[in-house]
Amino acid sequence: MEPVLLSLWSGLPVLLLHIVATLLLLGIGLWFYEKVTPYKELALIRAGNLAASITFAGAILGISIPLAFAMNASLGLLDLLVWGTVTIILQAVAYLIVDFVMKDMQTRIEANEVAPAIVMMAAKLAVGAVVAAAVAG
Repeated sequence: MEPVLLSLWSGLPVLLLHIVATLLLLGIGLWFYEKVTPYKELALIRAGNLAASITFAGAILGISIPLAFAMNASLGLLDLLVWGTVTIILQAVAYLIVDFVMKDMQTRIEANEVAPAIVMMAAKLAVGAVVAAAVAG
């Protein structure tokens, strides 16, 4: 039993550091995503806008999935921070591409159109899955 406790004692600080760093990256990523989008998703969500909640849920999952894989594959904290930042940037690019293809996502999300919100969420999840697989190597 003693080796298990020693392993826990030595590994727990690293585990907690990586969890905190990853959750901070998620928070930063969501903040950055909110700044990239021309509409304020959180305000729309507070007002009951379903389309905004769908797209924001896609952002949460689309960022957190590759962050989890980055945490798993990282060689250390710096590696996690670098790849975590890349995943956040790629999600912002995914938004810009879908916005270009779907035409005027801002107006459509603000008008609570669910159909384009679902496409946006699917694109975020698809990008998140592809980036996660790439990060995991």
